[in-house]
Amino acid sequence: MLTVNEYFDGKVKSVAFQSSTLPATIGVISAGEYEFGTSEKETMTVVSGELTVLLPGQQDWQTFGAGESFEVAGQVSFKAKTDADTAYLCTYG
Repeated sequence: MLTVNEYFDGKVKSVAFQSSTLPATIGVISAGEYEFGTSEKETMTVVSGELTVLLPGQQDWQTFGAGESFEVAGQVSFKAKTDADTAYLCTYG
């Protein structure tokens, strides 16, 4: 079963599904700056575009392009920004 999620007044949209190994979402983040909260460990892979993130406990922003991934622990928040629509795949657990 697919579940559609929408955040930040429709500027971030995703579709949740069960991959062969983990729950996952695939979505698009529109240009802007956002703060996301996590309920469990997430691995986010940029599929298209570029995403700049400020991870918990870090002082410097890091930029990830297509094919690059980063991990975020559960029960934390992180900031993300992009100048253009950016597609991502996120797995949980």
